[in-house]
Amino acid sequence: MTTGKTEDDWDPGTYHRFRGYRLLPALDLLARIGPLPVGDVVDLGCGAGDVAPDLHLRFCKTTGARLIGVDSSPAMLEQARRQGVYDRLDERDIAEWRPKKAPALIFSNAALHWIDGHEAILPDLVDSLVPGGVLAVQVPHQNNAPSHRLWRTLAEELCPGQLQDVHLPEVLKPAQYYHLLEGLGEISLWETEYFQKLPPCDEGHPVRRFTEATYARPILRAMPETARARLVAAYDELIPKAYPLSADGGALFPLRRMFFTVTREGRSVPAP
Repeated sequence: MTTGKTEDDWDPGTYHRFRGYRLLPALDLLARIGPLPVGDVVDLGCGAGDVAPDLHLRFCKTTGARLIGVDSSPAMLEQARRQGVYDRLDERDIAEWRPKKAPALIFSNAALHWIDGHEAILPDLVDSLVPGGVLAVQVPHQNNAPSHRLWRTLAEELCPGQLQDVHLPEVLKPAQYYHLLEGLGEISLWETEYFQKLPPCDEGHPVRRFTEATYARPILRAMPETARARLVAAYDELIPKAYPLSADGGALFPLRRMFFTVTREGRSVPAP
């Protein structure tokens, strides 16, 4: 996710403007996880800890398993601490994090698309689990949608070459994940497209306000201030062609998410 530097840090308030819409895929992923063996539960890329209460209730409250949150954003970790359910919070780059003790679950919701090297990282994470442990991942699969393409197109038109060194979130194709993970355990892989009615905003198109807090953050941060204002204005002008506004000022926003779980081969002691 973020580097942890103050100037690059996430804004929990901006991110939480659409909190309920972002939480639903996490709960859907959670519902697909079966009983776990004994071991810690890791919320990898935990952000503000929105899914922590559900992870704790499902896997920790009755078993005594520890809930550990990992994220690189100090601002988000401060919000996560206020959830009051984590046993430990680690400020770490999730690309470099590896557990010192084998966990029963590594749960990563909308985080891994911010880092590169999935070909090496994902097998490492599966190998780090106890036998029978689960890696559960959800990532947006939206980069080719108008909501995301328009940011890139307009930024290149306004400031050619400005995005050359900008790291944008990326994911592999579903088949690539399947072939990468097969042989490591039992795999379940699926996609869901959520048709979400975004509420009206006081300023700007709802899809712009939704995406500027996540996908467009690196783009906006790389633009000079005057160009940034022009980019936002141009996006607001053009995006209604792809996502028309309803009479109340809201917009229907299809958002595709990719999910996969991997249960590591082997047997372990089940949690009580």
